[in-house]
Amino acid sequence: MDNRFKTLFINGRKTEYNIKVAGSFFEKLVGWMFIKVPSSEGLLLSHCNSIHTFFMRFQIDIIFRDKEGRVVRIIEGLKPYRVVLPVKNACQVLELSSNTVKAVGLKMGDIVEIA
Repeated sequence: MDNRFKTLFINGRKTEYNIKVAGSFFEKLVGWMFIKVPSSEGLLLSHCNSIHTFFMRFQIDIIFRDKEGRVVRIIEGLKPYRVVLPVKNACQVLELSSNTVKAVGLKMGDIVEIA
């Protein structure tokens, strides 16, 4: 596995999903824009509490986490060309392929770790 990728854990349980950490401003700005096919990996945006899906070609699931890793908001199937305004107490955003939230049984209050 590429060392830029981390593993997604939910409530201490390892999942099959790998997460890329967007480290730079440019990586966070671009995210999944202009990609034709959704990735099976997710994208973690640190120091972030809002997103947009401009120039995206597919729906995604969005997880907002607080500083302890607790899920404070979930948006499933967010369509392209949408804006999500800042989410109170969120400090990170996790972008996942559509239907991932349902597949892993993620819910509000769960602890999501990237390790």
